[in-house]
Parts: sequence; structure tokens; C-alpha cells
Amino acid sequence: MASLQQLTLTHSSSSSIATHLSPKIYSYPHLRRRSLLPSASAARDSPPPLHESTIGRRELIGLHAAAALSLSTLGSKALAGEDVLSEWERVYLPIDPGVVLLDIAFVPDDPSHGFLLGTRQTLLETKDGGSTWAPRTIPSAEDEDFNYRFNSISFKGKEGWIIGKPAILLYTADAGDNWKRIPLSSQLPGDMVFINATGDKGAEMVTDQGAIYVTSNAGYNWKAAIQETVSATLNRTVSSGISGASYYTGTFSNVNRSPEGNYVAVSSRGNFYLTWEPGQAYWQPHNRAVARRIQNMGWRADGGLWLLVRGGGLYLSKGTGISEEFEEIPVQSRGFGILDVGYRSQAEAWAAGGSGILLKTTNSGKTWARDKAADNIAANLYAVKFVNDRQGFVLGNDGVLLKYLG
Repeated sequence: MASLQQLTLTHSSSSSIATHLSPKIYSYPHLRRRSLLPSASAARDSPPPLHESTIGRRELIGLHAAAALSLSTLGSKALAGEDVLSEWERVYLPIDPGVVLLDIAFVPDDPSHGFLLGTRQTLLETKDGGSTWAPRTIPSAEDEDFNYRFNSISFKGKEGWIIGKPAILLYTADAGDNWKRIPLSSQLPGDMVFINATGDKGAEMVTDQGAIYVTSNAGYNWKAAIQETVSATLNRTVSSGISGASYYTGTFSNVNRSPEGNYVAVSSRGNFYLTWEPGQAYWQPHNRAVARRIQNMGWRADGGLWLLVRGGGLYLSKGTGISEEFEEIPVQSRGFGILDVGYRSQAEAWAAGGSGILLKTTNSGKTWARDKAADNIAANLYAVKFVNDRQGFVLGNDGVLLKYLG
């Protein structure tokens, strides 16, 4: 597709479906939130029984005192956590095993009210800041034979948007109490992978082929913010020296948006990346500055870029803004891939990845320490999301959700 045209979705009021999310009532008395701090119960186990016939009373008292002192010291070290960062707890969810959690968002006016998305048509709602979650259903979606994968959610004020695959678009104007399904044009290039609420019935939507659309009337009309898809751009720029552009499969593997509205996206093969700033007509391709293929990229709190490579490497761009110069940062990834980075503040950030890898920095990424308390989580951690400096979550496969304790 050489160019992107405006999508006009004009239809009668009966063509949109107003949907009230009906809660499913589940009882899970065996599910409890559990801290990631390793239990010290092993240190409190009683020593093997001793026979008083062979050991005198004084010796027996001495042995018990020595054992108590030794175990007390061991327990205090465990609780002190020389290498344990007990800042997260796992929240158990009422969902089927195998669900991959994909996105989370909270209503800005009510930080205790939020929604959690995932595969297998997973939609959960919380009204206590993420400590407990209840399943919600969308009747209009359940009437179909599709098993939707909800990819992205965003709120601005009480307005919220959800997108999914196969193509589905939901809009709410009342903080998620009711959702309206908005029909989509069959001309939409690619699958929707990201949406950002802009307020006043507005939103910005991105597809995996690089199309960017904006709406200002609750999704009834969409206007292209970019003139062509990434494939068309690369067909024009393949001779400009972008390594791997000739092997481009036409889709993104990841796309991230900065608070200023700038985008960075990684090609599906990970051999180069692209950026876009508001007002630009095309995506700008960039050669990767590292030998290994790119896993993911995103924006630091100071406006610079972070870059993850396959195999566990982490790089930070030099300076702020868009750059092709990166510096490698040593991390203890144990050979597992790091999949995402989330910033709590300019100084503090967390990185998550395969096999429960969880890393923390408190000096803007110069050094990272591993949270060993997460090593026993048998899951890949895909996304780190901080709603604010007191509210954060890590999303993984098999329904793994970690909540930040601070």
C-alpha cells in the first residue's frame, strides 16, 4: 500500500453496540497474595530429637541455646535480605492457566480503578488498586466465534479505549462502566497493536504495519497521521544503507510511545528500528548500533532511549532524544533475555525478562541489581508498567502479575 487514506466510519447509531460489562462471580478461597520474600520457615524447623539418656540435661540445654542462636542469626540475615529486594508481591488472578497478560491501565481520576488485558479474551477489573481482580465479559464479543487477544488499553480522564485481535475496538466515556463497540473499516492496514487516549473523544492508534491514525469523534472517523506504511517507506529507502531492510516482513515486533508523542518501533526480525515524531510524513529507519538483534526499545524518563538485545544485553542511548549511539550497561541477566524496562522515576527503573528475571536501578541505569526473590517465579515477565511513582505492575505469561509495594 503506497499511501494511507482517511478511514470514514459513518453509520447509524444502531450500528454501534453499547455494551455493559457484566461481572462474573467467582470464589477462590485458596488464592491469596503472597510476598516474593522467601519464607524463613525452614529456619524455624525443630532440630532432630535428642535422647536424654545419652546427653545430659546441661548439654541438652546448651545444644538448644546454640541452635537457637544459630537459627536466629540465619533468620535475621534472610529477613534483612542482603540480596533480596522485597518490593513486589504476586497477585493471584481468577483466570485460566496459560493466559499471557498484555497491558494494564487505570482511570486517572480514580487510581484504585483499573483494567487488565490478556490473551484468551481476558479482561479483568480492579477497584482496590490492583490487590484483587474480577473477570468482566463483553457480551457482543462473546456472541462471536472469535477468541480475542486484547492488546492495548488507555485512559484519559473517564474516556478509555481497548483494541484487540481479531480487529476489535471498544470505547468508554464513563470510566469503564459501559463500553461501546466501534465498527472498523476493512481497509485498515495491519493489526492494531497500540492505542493512546488523548481526551475529548480523541485517540491515536498504531498498527503493526506502521499506520498511525487519529480520531476526534469517538472513533467514527479516523485520519491518517502518516502518509504510508513502513513497507512503502523501506521500498523507497532500501538503497539508503539500512541493514536488513530488504528482508523486512512488513510488521513491527514492538512499538513504544513517549509522553511527548514520539514513537520507536522494532522490526519483526530485530535487525533495525524506526522512529516517528509528530508532523513527520514517514517513519525514519535506523541501523542498529549493536551486533545482536534488537529485542525491544523504549523511552527513558529523561527522554533518551533504552535498547534490549536478544540474549540479555541492555543499552542506553547517549544523551536524550532520538539517537543511534548507544552504550552497553552490564546486567546480571543469567543469559536470559530482558524483555522490557519501566521507569518509576528518572533515577529508578525496573527491567524484567525470561525465567523471572527482575532487575532494578536507582542511578538512572548506570548499575543494575537483580531481585533474587523473583528467581522462583516460573514465568517469563513481558512488561513493566508504572502508573505513577507509587503504583506499578509486572505482567507475565501463565497469568503472572506482580504488584509494586515500594
